[in-house]
Amino acid sequence: MKKEKYSIIKGSGCYIPSQKILNKDFLQHDFFGPDGIKLQKTNDEIIAQFNHITGIKERRYVSDDLCTSDIAYLAAKEAFDSSDTDPELLDYIIVAHNFGDISKVTSRSEMVPSLASRVKHRLKINNPHTVVYDIVFGCAGWLQAVIQSNYYIRSGEAKNALVIGAETLSRVADPHDRDSMIYADGAGAIILGACESENSTGILSHTTQSVTNELAGVLKMGKSNNLNYTGDQLFLKMQGRLLYEYALKIVPKAIKETIDSAGLSINDIDMLLIHQANNKMDEAILKRLFDEYEIKNIPTYIMPMTISWLGNSSVATLPTLYDLLSKNKLENYNIKKGSNIIFASIGAGLNINSVVYKVPN
Repeated sequence: MKKEKYSIIKGSGCYIPSQKILNKDFLQHDFFGPDGIKLQKTNDEIIAQFNHITGIKERRYVSDDLCTSDIAYLAAKEAFDSSDTDPELLDYIIVAHNFGDISKVTSRSEMVPSLASRVKHRLKINNPHTVVYDIVFGCAGWLQAVIQSNYYIRSGEAKNALVIGAETLSRVADPHDRDSMIYADGAGAIILGACESENSTGILSHTTQSVTNELAGVLKMGKSNNLNYTGDQLFLKMQGRLLYEYALKIVPKAIKETIDSAGLSINDIDMLLIHQANNKMDEAILKRLFDEYEIKNIPTYIMPMTISWLGNSSVATLPTLYDLLSKNKLENYNIKKGSNIIFASIGAGLNINSVVYKVPN
């Protein structure tokens, strides 16, 4: 039987910031609506409703001395510690992010040099053939970088790729917008490597969609909700209800398309790793996915969640989740050899993607 080339995860790492921000830490904030009018509910009521919808009880922020490229490097370093890959043998380093390096002092985004260049420099990789670049693809950026790396590996263009997702959303969160409680900081990384096998393994299929009609601006930058805010800084703004409605329509179908492309059914899937955006939304997407197969009983523990204590760290949520699972750091979950895993994400753009991954035996 002829061997084929596949992409497998050879190592992983993550950086979870040490600064824990609880919901009660927002009690002293003044929250305004998009119209600039102060919200009439008390902060206790706002936070209680927020917790009920999102499932978020706490989130992590980086310390003042760190930027996105710093935590990207720390996650990458841990990934190498869990792998036998020589950094000098990397063909690509791809860093997914959306805001570059934003210092605590200036709140201005630095995109040059690329964060991937900064990570390569910190790793002390001398090989000039280790090509580095960034990808900006909303919260779906890390998974899209994985998909790109898979193309390089399957085509023979590459043997090893370091794929990182890192973000410091706390630096672009409007303190006067209740949505700011969603956002968190973090970084995750994997090393994707080539593997020749007679049996299907690693990345089996993938799907990517970009919906740029009225959804193009569902996540964008804007001024503070507080009309009296002094300064010219722009903050991340989200039309949460519109995003929720469309996510339920398009994400389950995209995931099903990926499962079908792999020649599998939903009953063959052991675990769904979905971008940790909103607990209520993710649970609704899971239900809609099983509805696509006309299945009412959803298997217990198929969708591990970290949003309750890590919040939404954008491109970092999926690689962080995978790393925690691979190292048995999530109670009731472990990744078994030969199991089929779905990765899925949705983000600004509006971009949606998913991957079916078969864990090597």
